Amino acid sequence: MKLSKVILGGTAVILLNALGCSNPLDTNTFEVHTTENPDAEEVLALEPDADIFQFEGMIYQAGIEWIEELTLTKNEQVGEITARYESHTNFENNMATQLPVGAKIFSAKESAEVGGPILLVETDGKLIKYTGLVEG
Repeated sequence: MKLSKVILGGTAVILLNALGCSNPLDTNTFEVHTTENPDAEEVLALEPDADIFQFEGMIYQAGIEWIEELTLTKNEQVGEITARYESHTNFENNMATQLPVGAKIFSAKESAEVGGPILLVETDGKLIKYTGLVEG
């Protein structure tokens, strides 16, 4: 009698272990998780007074310490600020939170050396440095 209880108990443990470790819903599929660059909404949620603009789908931000230390030279004009952001509107290309409409957007000659997206904006006789916000 004791031997049959041991065999029955051992069989139950093996079956429960086998069932607990299997996944009957597994259909040999997998999930792919992607990351995206931050959008204006995410940046403004963290820093409501951020000096940002959107160019070709990427958000650029001024006031980033490491880029302020660089010596950058204005290259070709690549765009212009066409709209000023107002809360509760969709942030679009060439829209800015603080730059005035008409501010000129330039590439930087040193962009390749720096290794990241950098744009310069000229407004009121000043050249402001912006870096593209990339995930990663």
